[in-house]
Amino acid sequence: MSQESPPQLRRALGLVGLTLFGLSYMAVATVFTTYGIVNQVTDGHLPLAYVVALITMIFTALSYAAMVHRFPVAGSAYTFVQQSFGGTAGFLTGWLLLLDYLFIPMINFMILGLYVGTQFPSIPTQVFSLAAVIIVYVFNVLGIKLANRFNIATIAISVATVIVFAILALKMAISDPNAPGLLEPFTIGAEGFSPILTGAGILALSFLGFDAVSTLSEEAKHPKRDIPRAILLTTLLGGGIFIIVSWVGALAYHPDDWSSVPQQLLDAAGVVLADHVGGQVLAVVMVISSIAGCLGSGLAGQVSVSRILYSMGRDGTLPRVLGKLSARFRTPAVATTAVSIVALSCLFLSLDQAAFMISFGALAAFSMVNLSVVRAYIFPASGEAHRSPWGIIRYGVMPLIGFGLSIWLWTSLEPFTWVIGAVWAVIGVAILLARTRFFRRPVPTLNFAEDDPSETESAATKQEQK
Repeated sequence: MSQESPPQLRRALGLVGLTLFGLSYMAVATVFTTYGIVNQVTDGHLPLAYVVALITMIFTALSYAAMVHRFPVAGSAYTFVQQSFGGTAGFLTGWLLLLDYLFIPMINFMILGLYVGTQFPSIPTQVFSLAAVIIVYVFNVLGIKLANRFNIATIAISVATVIVFAILALKMAISDPNAPGLLEPFTIGAEGFSPILTGAGILALSFLGFDAVSTLSEEAKHPKRDIPRAILLTTLLGGGIFIIVSWVGALAYHPDDWSSVPQQLLDAAGVVLADHVGGQVLAVVMVISSIAGCLGSGLAGQVSVSRILYSMGRDGTLPRVLGKLSARFRTPAVATTAVSIVALSCLFLSLDQAAFMISFGALAAFSMVNLSVVRAYIFPASGEAHRSPWGIIRYGVMPLIGFGLSIWLWTSLEPFTWVIGAVWAVIGVAILLARTRFFRRPVPTLNFAEDDPSETESAATKQEQK
């Protein structure tokens, strides 16, 4: 009698589903999430900060595409760095990546509470945030197909709202004789380029959708083909939407001094903008869209971070209980529960604190993934090196440009962010030392001698056709 094989993640996503998942994670309406914060930092030059962030992210997205083609398994930057530089570097990268992934669902629940609270000021915003945590947890446990359907619905609502806002904002800007020039939002302010870099560093959190796509390699029907394409599509589509919406918003709403805008208005900038260009009706629609977008992005965020915890638990770098799948739903239920517990921090943290910490972890991981491409393709430990003229450009020069740009943005973040990030890193080192007994035991790494997901694609396809 053959022994029953352990449950595995279900391969259910094609290129469209993967791209929609990435866009849902990015939350098309997330441009309004940091709209007030980054406008204050850049003194009204949010569109230029988005352009700088997008350029950086394109190079990094290309590096993710290259690495996921080489290692089509769950784990994202953790897996890529681990396979390129070893278990220690992989664990520390995964640990820093967890910082932003744990904060992404949290910031969505926080924003949802703030936006709903504008319509029900007598009810504490934490009540709405807690309800969102519970809803997303249930959807995450039930499975990736249900989560994907939910993501499609939230994207449709968000895109429709953003289009209506953009049209009304552009109409208002055209009829306003005091509106800024069309290219003014893309110019450098009186303080120079430094505030733009700081703003672009914060906006790194807006592009985490392409990293999220890479965590679904074991749930994609054709990971080597579709994951790289979905990563690039997510980055380009999401970045284009962010730039356009922030541009028309800057033309329609332009306070003389962003530093004088009250904090409450900065946190709920989307509602303020919608009310300014479309009145109370559009403001209510913006709240509804934000609820859908935050639930969708929070769900996608929890799906991604639970897969990273699952991968690290399966490898033994974190407690192995995190690497267990639900036999019924074939989802990492234990890891999902742990993420939901951490997400409860949204009940007492502030929005700007969460935004800065997400960007810190993201840019650290992005930097290491760019270096991993150089190591894996140009100086591989085994296998063929890609040192043709095109190989040097594609796998050497371009990743190093992405690395340099990521470090540039990373070092532009606020000093207090580095303090908290350093504390988080120290905790990670302590866990690593405890798990390896001060490196007397080897750091666990993923074993690719087992089932190669790329070899199971045809079987997955046949199963889908039945």
